[in-house]
Amino acid sequence: MLIKGRQSSSGISIDMTPMIDMVFLLLIFFLVATTFHQEEREMQIALPLANAAGPISVSLRELIINVDVEGGIVVGGRQITPEDLSSVIQEAVEVNPDQKVSVRGDQATAYANVVRVLDICKSNGIQEPYLDTVLEK
Repeated sequence: MLIKGRQSSSGISIDMTPMIDMVFLLLIFFLVATTFHQEEREMQIALPLANAAGPISVSLRELIINVDVEGGIVVGGRQITPEDLSSVIQEAVEVNPDQKVSVRGDQATAYANVVRVLDICKSNGIQEPYLDTVLEK
């Protein structure tokens, strides 16, 4: 119905639908990407407690090595042997000499299992491997 006496503004209008669609697509992308990155940190590893635990550094170059209760070594969600770990670290150091490594040892595993992983890191060029802990409450 046309109402006389009212002038419709013939100004420029911006359609917000494409921008809203793009925002939702970016939101979904970042949610999915964050979920995949957290899989390694959500393994059933009970970290030991520490009074001075710091936040875990989030870096694209970080290599996360998990040591489970039995002393098994898990990298990237799969169990590997110490020899395979050595070759993985060597390849990472060749690509990036400043490679960062975080070792996450279960609190119930023998300390010798964690030391074995640290020794492999040091012997393959990792200068300062990090030991992950959780903050004691």
